[in-house]
Amino acid sequence: MPPFRPDWAFFLDIDGTLLEIAATPKAVHTAKADCKLVAALYDKANGALALISGRSLEMIDELFSPMRLPAAGQHGVERRDGRGRVHRPPFSADTLARAAEPIRAFAKRHAGLVFEHKGYSMALHYRLAPRLAAAAHAVVREAARTVGEGVEVQRGKMVAELKPAGHDKGRAIEAFMRERPFAGRVPVFLGDDLTDEHGFRVVDRLGGHSIKVGAGATVARWRLPNPAAARTWLNEWLESRG
Repeated sequence: MPPFRPDWAFFLDIDGTLLEIAATPKAVHTAKADCKLVAALYDKANGALALISGRSLEMIDELFSPMRLPAAGQHGVERRDGRGRVHRPPFSADTLARAAEPIRAFAKRHAGLVFEHKGYSMALHYRLAPRLAAAAHAVVREAARTVGEGVEVQRGKMVAELKPAGHDKGRAIEAFMRERPFAGRVPVFLGDDLTDEHGFRVVDRLGGHSIKVGAGATVARWRLPNPAAARTWLNEWLESRG
């Protein structure tokens, strides 16, 4: 792992990175120690910490209440900057509704599938029905095809997602790094999923540290075995700061 430095800016994925993955997104909960860790990192980094997640900003805030941290939700589709301003793209609700209906209907017909509408994106989870992986991805791809330009399919761990095109975690990190209090610091990004690879590439290009949590092929330069190890390592950085 890289030697600790005081001028790091932290970018942290949530599910599978800070917190263990649960059977469904709603089954994930934070312990007091998790919130305490994030709050301490935010304080010691002088506010240069952002949560980078596939969850919506609303769901992120529910997990870490009462904190309202800088964050990128829905894989960078929406972003709350260091000053608390929220950035979202102009996107037609009718377009999302057309895409959502066939995916929702497919999930209702098959036990174990979980449909999640996040506001600006949607996900079809098949963790409880892994045998339906190929069918789930096919349904989401077809929904994207019928909508046409402007949307894209995002693959993840046991999930197929549809979101507005042109947004990802790497672009969100780039935007943060152009703003205070992140600008001028060394970016450090911890993630575990395919969706985090965009962020790893950006952080490496900016001279920072990309850290993969868990197994699997990755472009990240460093690796930690699981979320517990990630939390331990982050606490060690805090200890190094006194």
